[in-house]
Amino acid sequence: MNKIRIGHGYDVHKFAAGRKLILGGVTVDYELGLDGHSDADVICHAIMDSLLGAAALGDIGSHFGNTDPSFKDADSIMLLRQVNGFIAKAGFKIGNLDVSVIAEKPRLAPYMNQMRQRISDAIELPVESISIKATTNENIGWIGQGEGIAAFSVALLYK
Repeated sequence: MNKIRIGHGYDVHKFAAGRKLILGGVTVDYELGLDGHSDADVICHAIMDSLLGAAALGDIGSHFGNTDPSFKDADSIMLLRQVNGFIAKAGFKIGNLDVSVIAEKPRLAPYMNQMRQRISDAIELPVESISIKATTNENIGWIGQGEGIAAFSVALLYK
């Protein structure tokens, strides 16, 4: 078995009225939230898929299905904690995470350190090993038109 593994994760959700915008486990001040079965936290979802992928443990849908009523409006930080347990049980430790968020609005820079800390606490990884960056889609496509948010994550695991 490889001693070092790399995983990639991606998630995307469209905006929806009447929901809180939760990113990286942090409630972001914005008039719209993201539509999804759980809290639709694209950052946590991308991280979970990158971790699960690196460990060859499936994806978030195979663990937390969107047809399972027990995951309706689930807190993605709590799900991330569970994924951390799966990773540990498989004999891996997390080396680092690198996350890119694509959104025209809202401005995320004021929330980045709090997001990194929430994720750090959930997966027991030093905050300096977690990178979160935000960029726009330059007004191109539906994300660029402000209809939703996407996130990519790369995770390094080691034995």
